[in-house]
Amino acid sequence: MASIALVTALASGCAISHTTVVKPSEVPAPPKTTTKQELISLYNNQAEAVTSLNAAVKMTLTAGSAYTGVIKQYHEVNGFILAQRPANIRVIGQAPVVGTNIFDMESDGQTFAIYIPSQGKFITGPASLERPSAKPIENLRPQHLTGAVFCEPIPSQTIVLFEEETDTTVRYYVLTVVQPPSAGAEASISSDWEISRKIWFDRADLSVARVETYDSGGKLGSDIRYSGWDTFGGVSYPRKISLARPANDYRLQIEVTRMTPNQPVSADRFVLQQPPGSELVRVGEESKEAKP
Repeated sequence: MASIALVTALASGCAISHTTVVKPSEVPAPPKTTTKQELISLYNNQAEAVTSLNAAVKMTLTAGSAYTGVIKQYHEVNGFILAQRPANIRVIGQAPVVGTNIFDMESDGQTFAIYIPSQGKFITGPASLERPSAKPIENLRPQHLTGAVFCEPIPSQTIVLFEEETDTTVRYYVLTVVQPPSAGAEASISSDWEISRKIWFDRADLSVARVETYDSGGKLGSDIRYSGWDTFGGVSYPRKISLARPANDYRLQIEVTRMTPNQPVSADRFVLQQPPGSELVRVGEESKEAKP
């Protein structure tokens, strides 16, 4: 009887089963397919849809890189970006909670001005001047942000290459815009062509995911990544913009919390006057020693 009870108990135990329902993984949607001309048209329509913007943002600046051996993470700051095509931009960064200005800077594409209240300095100079500083934070320029908040349309008759790329699990289309070696140079087979831009499209929805711009000699000038595309005032615009400037040794993360596009902006809002008592620093003007 004891043996029978034991066998019965064991049989009953073995008969008990636990069924775990495993939800099948979601099958990703197949990547969209399109042509080069359709992508150029899609990109140009997106670029031309925003002519001005007034945005409240959060910004995080990281200066330094593994190459310099100095990496510094700056605290997130609140701020505002006011921009209008073709090249006007004003950017204000404010300390959280208290709301006092950390910096105020503007550029019209020809010159730039930056006021740093904590240092009492008003810095100005030509926008074309690239003079890397030993302190990466000092390399931040308002004109760098213009190319990040506005996408430049691809002119007609421009040579554009078309390819597919895969980065880990994400599939992309890439448009490579090329140009002659110098402005105004006549294109020919023997011309030493250079890359102007690379535009990456996420094939999940054909949104612009990344724009790389190149300086002369094939040097990477800006690496801009876009994500979180949303609708503001009837136009599509990314909520997150990541701007990397390798030569200037900094990376700026921008999160758009509020944005009003395509509203008229008066010219005086882009004017940044030197505050009384601040030190004027003219970048690019070297002190000249008296010659005998």
